[in-house]
Amino acid sequence: MPSYTVTVATGNQWFAGTDDYIYLILEGAAGCSERHLLDKPFYNDFERGAVDSYDVTVAEDLGEIQLIKIEKRKYWVSDDWYLKYITVKTPVGDYLEFPCYRWITEEKEIVLRDGRAKLPRDDKTQIVKQHRRKELEERQKMYRWKEWHPGFPLSIDANSHHDLPRDIQFDSEKGVDFILNYSKAMENLYVNRFMHMFQSSWSDFADFEKIFVRISNTISEYVMQHWQEDFMFGYQFLNGCNPVMIKRCRELPKNFPVTTDMVECSLERNLTLEEEIKQGNIFIVDYALLDGIDANKTDPCTLQYLSAPFCLLYKNMENKIVPIAIQINQTPGPDNPIFLPSDAKYDWLLAKIWVRSSDFHMHQTVTHLLRTHLISEVFGIAMFRQLPAVHPLFKLLVPHVRFTIAINTKAREQLICECGLFDKANATGGGGHVQMVQRATQELTYSSLCFPEDIKAKGMDSTEDIPYYYYRDDGLKVWEAIKSFTTDVIDIYYESDEVVCEDVELQAFVKDVYVYGMKGNKSSGFPKTIKTREKLSEYLTVAIFTASGQHAAVNFGQYDWCSWIPNSPPTMRLPPPTEKGTVTIEQIVESLPDRGRSCWHLGAVWALSQFQENELFLGMYPDEHFVEKPVKQAMAKFRKNLDEIVSIITERNKNKKLPYYYLSPDRIPNSVAV
Repeated sequence: MPSYTVTVATGNQWFAGTDDYIYLILEGAAGCSERHLLDKPFYNDFERGAVDSYDVTVAEDLGEIQLIKIEKRKYWVSDDWYLKYITVKTPVGDYLEFPCYRWITEEKEIVLRDGRAKLPRDDKTQIVKQHRRKELEERQKMYRWKEWHPGFPLSIDANSHHDLPRDIQFDSEKGVDFILNYSKAMENLYVNRFMHMFQSSWSDFADFEKIFVRISNTISEYVMQHWQEDFMFGYQFLNGCNPVMIKRCRELPKNFPVTTDMVECSLERNLTLEEEIKQGNIFIVDYALLDGIDANKTDPCTLQYLSAPFCLLYKNMENKIVPIAIQINQTPGPDNPIFLPSDAKYDWLLAKIWVRSSDFHMHQTVTHLLRTHLISEVFGIAMFRQLPAVHPLFKLLVPHVRFTIAINTKAREQLICECGLFDKANATGGGGHVQMVQRATQELTYSSLCFPEDIKAKGMDSTEDIPYYYYRDDGLKVWEAIKSFTTDVIDIYYESDEVVCEDVELQAFVKDVYVYGMKGNKSSGFPKTIKTREKLSEYLTVAIFTASGQHAAVNFGQYDWCSWIPNSPPTMRLPPPTEKGTVTIEQIVESLPDRGRSCWHLGAVWALSQFQENELFLGMYPDEHFVEKPVKQAMAKFRKNLDEIVSIITERNKNKKLPYYYLSPDRIPNSVAV
């Protein structure tokens, strides 16, 4: 009688093993096996991290194995079981791999196909077509779209982390409890004694050092020492944690009436301001999106303020970008002067602090929350709804949505919800952050997520003109490595553009992103369909780069750049100055966050800057969803390209006082998970 050897691998997560009854059925082209009991309670099989083997004898040869059915039936109290994969050795010695990488919960069953990726057109038999269809029907019931706030990209229909499908929950919910993590962070930073001291101002800048953790040779300490310098202010627009705001200035906005006379002492080439603009030496940062946003009113004892500044910057003869003019609000007038480096020291310093505070709000809410977290969630939900596990694009994308829906759900539950942690320290809390996302979503475009296009559209692409823009340089390298990888994978499964057009599941995925995630907004430029392999490669690169490189670039530098409170104030407690010559050091300190808000801010930027336990970095794919040799070769090539980028960045950073490493692939997690 024919005998099959079945090997079953259980995951390493906590509580991944099971004591329940486990049954297996093999379904082949020539027949179906009987229901085999693989494990009985307390037989010590299927323990955490175990690999167990069984011989399954059948009456007659089953032919090519097409499906494996696994059933879990409870013994006493049902426990969840994480099944990594099953391998089957056939009577003739062939090995078949059946990837799973899923939780089997309660008294449920799952049906697995072998690991070879298949497009819809590749399925010829009714049994596999039916399995494919049924899997998507079940997924679409589990992964439902929901509008969390009007004007937001749609998100998952779940009110809490516990409501999510088990497969996308964190292994341990404690690991993503924002309240617990922020409190622990404040305890670890020895600042928890200040955390309830709201309305208590610091005495002076040096007083902030009481909550500043000094770790020698770090960027944060360098920031503390140099934050008042114009060079440091300008440098952050290129390589800080929000390096996406700066643009080359082609024409001055009418509501920012800077003249040559105002900035003449800052210009080094004996040219007028207009001539400097024509030569490409002038840059601008515009925070218009903040104009009219409601400031936080959740604490009646503390008035909080927002502004919507303009900042004009100049590339000097040393190729350094420095500020030359700041207008704190959008409407020019006598009570909204244009501040200059030639003004009194504290006038200029406070104007720069207002820009830094506005930059912090744009970073947290638009650059970070909307443009990485929420966009990655859209791709993730659409993937689960429209791409079955056997589809090559599911196998390609699933590592890059790991825990993303979970972290966003937890954020909606604890962080950005009404009365959430975001309200504690941020001037955009209490609803302003919601207004910002609503405005920014209307302006969000697909092309702005295409890294090279976005850099070029901002006039920031010339390495000769702007030589120290490491975010651009490293980002382009990572983008190209990802794009080369997606192209290699696409070429394996799509031999022509026609095959792309005919892939109904791919087209449904793209449509779901556009219709539901982006609410069918034509002006967004998100494609409704994809018709070529080149466009498909770009689309997949957007999804993967947003989740990996872009998120790393704007997330993991938060403690470096924002822990010195005066450099990135999360709130301002006095309104902007309306005239020159009146600002004092006391006014600046009173404007900055109080002790309590400073501590919550510090806990937040510390917690958000930490990698997850057992983090998986770009190119690391321990879950083997792909089994084919050509794809594994493409993965090896991808890792080699990434290793080369790491070497280039490491060499460049040697002996730098301000190293830039956020886009080094060995520091880029695969997905948005923090």
